[in-house]
Amino acid sequence: MTTGTARRTNGTDETLYRPGRWLALSVLVLAVLLVAVDATVLGLATPFLSEDLKPSGTQLLWIGDVYSFVIAGLLVSMGSLGDRIGRKKLLLSGAVAFGAVSVFNAYATTPEMMILARALLGVAGATLMPSTLALIRNIFHDPKERSIAIGIWGAMASAGAAVGPVVGGFLLEHFWWGSVFLINLPVMAVLVLVGIKLLPESKNPVAGPWDLISVMLSLIGMVGVVYAVKEAASQGPGWEAGAAAIIGGGALYGFVRRQLSLPEPLLDMRLFRNRGFSGAVLADLLTILGLSGLVFFLSQFLQLVQGRPPFEAGLAELPAAIGAVATGLLAGRFARRFSVRSVVAGGLAAVGVALAVLTVIGQSTGYPLLGAALLVVGIGAGFSFTVTADVILSSVPKEQAGAASAVSETAYELGAALGIALLGSIVTGVYRDFATPAGVPSDVASAAHESLGGAFEAAAVLPQHQGAALIGAAQEAFVDGLRFASGVGAVVLLATAVAAWFLLRGQKLADGIEH
Repeated sequence: MTTGTARRTNGTDETLYRPGRWLALSVLVLAVLLVAVDATVLGLATPFLSEDLKPSGTQLLWIGDVYSFVIAGLLVSMGSLGDRIGRKKLLLSGAVAFGAVSVFNAYATTPEMMILARALLGVAGATLMPSTLALIRNIFHDPKERSIAIGIWGAMASAGAAVGPVVGGFLLEHFWWGSVFLINLPVMAVLVLVGIKLLPESKNPVAGPWDLISVMLSLIGMVGVVYAVKEAASQGPGWEAGAAAIIGGGALYGFVRRQLSLPEPLLDMRLFRNRGFSGAVLADLLTILGLSGLVFFLSQFLQLVQGRPPFEAGLAELPAAIGAVATGLLAGRFARRFSVRSVVAGGLAAVGVALAVLTVIGQSTGYPLLGAALLVVGIGAGFSFTVTADVILSSVPKEQAGAASAVSETAYELGAALGIALLGSIVTGVYRDFATPAGVPSDVASAAHESLGGAFEAAAVLPQHQGAALIGAAQEAFVDGLRFASGVGAVVLLATAVAAWFLLRGQKLADGIEH
């Protein structure tokens, strides 16, 4: 395949192999790397952030998941906006905003300010992810090349998950926790300066106006439903969770009805009539749901339970990223040689089995078991996520690439938010029930039950033997919660593997040149 080769179709020249397309891809994966680094670096910073800002257990969960809540609520709207005003324009504008808001995150001084800063970062992040996938869809017209490009895109997202803890661990051992957000700035500068030169502009030439009512319905609906699930999981059913569920569900119903009535909707709901498209979206959603809650708490397990320093804890999580990078690059080839459903279902099953193995971990579990489980998790996720992203993008005309990739990213971010809400709430719920050692004052016990980081702080004011007993009880309860959450995640992933086997029956990746 020669760079710059053009083919004449119906009297017009169409560039099938765009010159500089691989350099353009390098800019797009830089944006993905940025968002992935930001998501994972927070997990390592959590113990330090807890000590400085002193958030409650609920506030800590909000700091962890409000970013995903807002992204999930805005991705469809931002993907549609990119289709209308230009994906390059939206990507570069969002990148500048992402850098600016990262500074706000770094210098937050209260839990409330940190939650607001993470929410604003979610608004900026929502402009980045759908733009990257949509531009890939429009830059790579050869489906086989596009599969490789999507594999690289997915691999860099996984690499970011590894780079985040390693770089973050190094920074946390030498600087304060806010430094993990400031690393975004040089990456943003490179992305914007290089992207201006290399990225081609693309948009839907016949898109209608951007419907603000649909935007608000989407945001209210997503945030309302996720908030309701989070509240019900952590506090039990109550009027607040019920009200949020009714408001969110009503808004989503209104969103769907409005999309079906608009001549140029934000999201074409008819895409979901495609069984392969719907199956791939469901696989994305439940894969990330099963993983995200576990990953959010794994860094705390490595640091606060096993006593590893931050940099070592970051290195300990590398096998998952290595597995995902390796398989992400091969996933398209495997899906064509065998079948889409076997690769996706097999990947999901591998993740489920690895999570099931983690139900036997304890405070003294050796690294070989943890490392092997993380490697299998990465391998499975690399196969599944890369192929489903390819299926979603291949199922729609390139003019709708922004909307389709936004659906893919919405499934990813919604799964992340629900995973932290549900599985995180399981960990927190089990943890809060641990028995306080005799003689510990009630106010100290109350602080210790908020979070594992809080238990370490509370123990510092107690006599040494009493503090050690409190920390030991808290660590044991945390591990119990982690094991239970891993079991729930395993059940979700194995059930999703079975569903994907049936939903993706007959689904194939495209082979021919698009023109």
